[in-house]
Amino acid sequence: MSKPIDEGQAKGPTRRRLLKATIGATAGSGALTGFPTIWAQNIRDITLQHAGPPVTAIPQIAEQAGKDLGFTVRMQASENADLLNRFLSQSSAIDVADVSITFLKYLVGRNVLQTIPVSKLKYWDQTIPVFTKGEYPDGRKASTEGLAPYGVLYATTEEGKAFAPGPTAWVTGMPSVTNADTLGIRPDLTGRPITSWADLLDPAFKGKAALQDQPTIGIIDVAMAVQARGSMTYGNKGNMTRAEIDKTIALMMEIKRSGQFRSFWTTFDQSVNLMASGEVVIQSMWSPAVSAVRTRGIPCTFQPLKEGYRGWGYNLGLMKHLTGLKRDCAIEYANWYASGFQGAFIARQGYYSAQPETVKKFVTPAEWDYWYDGKPAATDLPDPFGKPAIKPGEVRDGGAFWQRMGNIAVWNSVMDEDRYLTRKWNEFITS
Repeated sequence: MSKPIDEGQAKGPTRRRLLKATIGATAGSGALTGFPTIWAQNIRDITLQHAGPPVTAIPQIAEQAGKDLGFTVRMQASENADLLNRFLSQSSAIDVADVSITFLKYLVGRNVLQTIPVSKLKYWDQTIPVFTKGEYPDGRKASTEGLAPYGVLYATTEEGKAFAPGPTAWVTGMPSVTNADTLGIRPDLTGRPITSWADLLDPAFKGKAALQDQPTIGIIDVAMAVQARGSMTYGNKGNMTRAEIDKTIALMMEIKRSGQFRSFWTTFDQSVNLMASGEVVIQSMWSPAVSAVRTRGIPCTFQPLKEGYRGWGYNLGLMKHLTGLKRDCAIEYANWYASGFQGAFIARQGYYSAQPETVKKFVTPAEWDYWYDGKPAATDLPDPFGKPAIKPGEVRDGGAFWQRMGNIAVWNSVMDEDRYLTRKWNEFITS
């Protein structure tokens, strides 16, 4: 397999070599004194617009990038539905973005993203093999139910018009953030242990359960619960047939009419408030939302369940319009993004970096032991913003990194019957 020549290997003063020399001289210095002066000035004038959901497009990450790289990064946070619309209709106003692996099905081939040469990604060899090979470090194959990261990572050509079935020289984005999700619960209010996805539908929690309203995620939570309680068996929960969709929605309509669900939440803040108030005791949830509830001093658990987890991931994508020095800066930013600071920041809200080894130098040993190794917290541990979040002796829900990531049953998905599913799901939510 041939790969494009990395400019860094070419002789002479290429743009990439000049950029790296300038960044190396200015990073963290507070003064642009690198060589040559005109390139330093140009880098200082660069501003990258980074779009993503609120749980990853965090201003403090952009501020640190600016200090380290010598150019400006600005975060634009939008909820997922709005974010996808922006990618499709306003991509020229964005430079780099946190692109959900499910969104790639909507974006690749539509002149929104450009590929990144693998040869330019500094931490590629440290990227977890679930993304790059579709397997775990011990050689076990990762689940292919749903839209697995490996299936949408590689592009057939530099133009990036289609996904490749295996490794090529170009990727649709740099793997960045991942996690394995489950249900959030209020252990002080459930009244009994929660062990199965089926508990989401248990009449014992009538009026106290909630779902995320996004169809690409909510339907997976539903399928996990429906199958766990024995109401259905799916060929592929992440790629249902029309008959499976119809039967699932019919079952959920009955459950909804019984009053099982208190809410179908749309935003991160809604999920936090539902749980913190006690209006809901079991629901679809994200790890940072669990952390946000805990920082209020309220018990909240991201509960491991015997059927496994729902996996997801983000790539850092480059918009199609980027060229020249700005494109070079975007690639340098992607490398910085994988170098550890960003990974450490999001670790404190329960998310994993796709390059976990780089995180170690930016967290304390106690933080690494808790967030990645599944050991009891040796000290009080903060959330990303310095608020107390974890007390000594607490153990992370789900244990160590590969205990959690190694037990993914299904991935968030865009199904072949996506349009049909979306219509039926919206009927379910609004009925």
